[in-house]
Amino acid sequence: MGRIHLKDVRKDFGEMTVIPPLNLEIDDGEFVVFVGPSGCGKSTLLRLIAGLENTTSGAIEIDGKDATDLPPGKRGLAMVFQSYALYPHLSVAQNIAFPMRMAGLDKAEQARRIDNAARVLNLTDYLDRKPGQLSGGQRQRVAIGRAIVREPSAFLFDEPLSNLDAALRVGMRLEISELHKRLDTTMIYVTHDQVEAMTMADKIVVLNKGRIEQVGSPLELYDNPRNLFVAKFIGSPMMNIIEGEAASTQGAAALGVRPEHVTLSPDQGLWQGTVGVSEHLGSDTFIRVDVDGVPETMTVRAPGKVRLNYRDRVFVTPQEASMHRFDAEGLRVS
Repeated sequence: MGRIHLKDVRKDFGEMTVIPPLNLEIDDGEFVVFVGPSGCGKSTLLRLIAGLENTTSGAIEIDGKDATDLPPGKRGLAMVFQSYALYPHLSVAQNIAFPMRMAGLDKAEQARRIDNAARVLNLTDYLDRKPGQLSGGQRQRVAIGRAIVREPSAFLFDEPLSNLDAALRVGMRLEISELHKRLDTTMIYVTHDQVEAMTMADKIVVLNKGRIEQVGSPLELYDNPRNLFVAKFIGSPMMNIIEGEAASTQGAAALGVRPEHVTLSPDQGLWQGTVGVSEHLGSDTFIRVDVDGVPETMTVRAPGKVRLNYRDRVFVTPQEASMHRFDAEGLRVS
């Protein structure tokens, strides 16, 4: 259970179309991430699936049944928001139990589901505490527990980690991924952070101005971006994009090459440039190079210990087999 099919789904706000008609299939048990820049429509699309927004046209099927006009509570889905929205005067157990109480479940069934959610989320020792006595990560787990006890066919996450600091984000990212493996339930996750998308997803949906630019596994999008938008958005640091004469001599309007697919040499190579600022991260060093005749600064990923100094002259060579060529419309041609 948890198969979701969007058929020509469109959303207008007044005279503005924010989601042009789109089609998307989400299979049972998949972890699907909607990713894109701010304002691309990813949260709106999630809210359409949840029933929190009405579609302008098109249909939404959940497990083969038309759910387009069903209210949120009848869709069998559970949503986890960016805000924890916990009741400060209630204990963890009472917060988790809240949707079950509203649904009228008996106390024995409530206790069973609370115990199960607490065990899955490592909250058993915190059930009697109030939200104010918990860390940010623990409060987010309580919010997830409140969704788990509804035993939905799919979980919907709307940027659930954006309020956490960097260390907690990494920890919760791993916890949600582990939760997906244990529950084996469909999860749809919205984020603007492409690192979260790459590390968590079975399938990524890249959105731009309400349109789907590409759908595929993280490595498919990384290795074979369909267009310049996806090439620039997926990958950290982002793909180097070379335009102008340097690209035209290679038979393209634009060339794309990942930082790890560029080699540096002190005495020979395809292009020459000047070393700019370097970022030393221990195992890796990211070196900025201003290549002669190329408007944009290139980023080169090198081993951690690199003997290059600011303003050194170097030669830069992209690996031929790893270059991406794009036409004047921004579409990948090779």
